[in-house]
Amino acid sequence: MASGGLQLLGFVMAFLGWIGIIISTAMPQWKMASYAGDNIVTAQALYEGLWMSCAMQSTGQIQCKVYDSLLKLESTLQATRALMVASIIVGLIGLFVAVIGMKCMKCMEDDQVKKMRMAVFGGVIFIISGLAALVATSWYGNRVARAFYDPFTPVNTRFEFGSALFIGWAASSLAILGGSFLCCSCPRRETSYPPTRGYPKNASSTGKDYV
Repeated sequence: MASGGLQLLGFVMAFLGWIGIIISTAMPQWKMASYAGDNIVTAQALYEGLWMSCAMQSTGQIQCKVYDSLLKLESTLQATRALMVASIIVGLIGLFVAVIGMKCMKCMEDDQVKKMRMAVFGGVIFIISGLAALVATSWYGNRVARAFYDPFTPVNTRFEFGSALFIGWAASSLAILGGSFLCCSCPRRETSYPPTRGYPKNASSTGKDYV
């Protein structure tokens, strides 16, 4: 019963992490313009994401522009896109596999060992999905930090971490942790002992002596 609860907890965490990865990928706030210099501008806020760049006016109106050409984008941005999309697809596969292996589902009820192995396999897939998202967000964040501290970067073109990065880090951690919990439901191998040999019972004495 305890392993079933741990399995359900791991599945819920991995599922929430996968949803968070989708939200992080779609959000345009991967990096936001920094106003740490002398010229502080509060009239608008600039955001850049994987798919578009947005500008929010002081009135609250947001204008976004989708990136026109794929070939004009930086290679790091294209690689980040690919890793996040791959993370979503791999997580979707892990979702279906883990559902089959859940104890609360009736699929593969006849073979509990294979059913538990499916849950473990789904957990491994979720871990891979989380690692892909973690690598993508960390790589993007490292690029933003290096550009921010680069003395050759103009002050008015510096960016800081956006909220999508923090959501991506939290979501990838949830997916990895949830996948690890699913892997904890791995069936243990039963130790096989050699069959015990029965000892022959002593023949009951009849009380008669034979010569």
